[in-house]
Amino acid sequence: MPANTVLLSQMMRELSAAPGFTDAILAQLDKNGKKGPALMTPTLVKRLRELILGKDWQGVDRFPGWTMQAINPTVRVAGRVVAKDPAVASVAERHPGVPASAVTTDQLKEYVDLGDYSLEKAENISLDKPSKLPGFTTNGLVSELGAGVVRGDGANATLAPMHAESQRLADVLNRLSLNGLDGSAPVTVTVAGKSAETPQDLIQALMSSGHQVVVSDARYFANFGHFHYKGHDVMMPFWVDSQIRVPGTRRPLLVPVSHAEYEWEIRGPKVNANVSWYFGIDGKAEFRTMDTQDQPWVLGRHAHEYRDADAVEVTRLVGKMSIAYVHQHLARPELPFGGYYPLGVCQDGVAAIERKLTGSDTLFPNTADGELFDDPRDAEINELIKAIPKDREGGAPEPARIFGSLPATDFNAITIPGLASDLEIVHAAWQDGSLERTPSWVRKVTLRIVGVAAIGLLAGIVLWRRRRNR
Repeated sequence: MPANTVLLSQMMRELSAAPGFTDAILAQLDKNGKKGPALMTPTLVKRLRELILGKDWQGVDRFPGWTMQAINPTVRVAGRVVAKDPAVASVAERHPGVPASAVTTDQLKEYVDLGDYSLEKAENISLDKPSKLPGFTTNGLVSELGAGVVRGDGANATLAPMHAESQRLADVLNRLSLNGLDGSAPVTVTVAGKSAETPQDLIQALMSSGHQVVVSDARYFANFGHFHYKGHDVMMPFWVDSQIRVPGTRRPLLVPVSHAEYEWEIRGPKVNANVSWYFGIDGKAEFRTMDTQDQPWVLGRHAHEYRDADAVEVTRLVGKMSIAYVHQHLARPELPFGGYYPLGVCQDGVAAIERKLTGSDTLFPNTADGELFDDPRDAEINELIKAIPKDREGGAPEPARIFGSLPATDFNAITIPGLASDLEIVHAAWQDGSLERTPSWVRKVTLRIVGVAAIGLLAGIVLWRRRRNR
């Protein structure tokens, strides 16, 4: 365990006796509009409540510990209904020929943050002078829940001082992305005498004006709760059954769900900022600031780093993906959680771009329903999303994706109790070809049916022989 860290079970063991406190914690996890990569549905909330009230502390620390096949039905039903409902088909099918110019800034506030910029106003934005936006604050990010429990993280000592520049850059990149939205008023961004009308052109302009730009494919353990208890970080991963057997045991390998995002680090004479991009539980596929302090146990790894032309290409694809998600939101506003899960989770967009740039994808799980990505204006993104493996039907994920999602290649750096040793022996089995899968529920049911049938057949043979002998 990292210093100054406690398990969720320890916090809940001490607080579960307090009247109403369990429900207060669960209400925090189930709040609409929450940010982050984890998803709570009524079924999962009910399960966590049962574990806490039943004082199953081991179960709390391995929550939920289900396969994707078990998790999927709790969150995919709405997506399937919307996908099949002709009343909410794609924009092109429902409103052929209707211009997108009817889309307003107010309509998109729920799906993308533009700061002070708007879709209706054409303007020239200069990055030559320092940002006038306010600095970092925890207002709206950190809340006191009582009994020593705090939800939300404070400032990252390195990145928070750049918040004003980072926030401006995130807003500008989001607005430039929406230049690609039909009917949007054009916005131009200038820096050091160079101009840009797309996100990728801005990155190229920054590099051409003496800025160092690195785009990283970053992976972390998803922090499920962002809780702090009596000054300690609370370790709260979201566990998924990988359907891989831990050698020498009958246990499946449980792995914490990871969070993936693209991160831009920009240093130079005019702009010094760090921003990220991912599709979050808030329903927004957008550029964001990244200046809060991660808890140590989530770790962090750059699976890939892109520079020069590759950095420009990642930015281009991210901009087009932002537009694709806007089209999806406008076509299917009925999707719960802003479409999070049926339109993918944080991993899907990153995996799709990783596959385009490297030829392989190494993230798990991916949940996007490819049938929903049917808008002809987003043909390139549609194909990228459809090309990556899907975990919606509960198939056994490839070990390369299980290990590729981890935020560390040195398993000894992982501080979640028991996980490092499991990963070590499973990885060794994968490398030497002795890896075994745990049986799926279909296989279990099939084996039970076959077993019952075999017993019945054997009993019939025995009875027949007895009668024959008589």
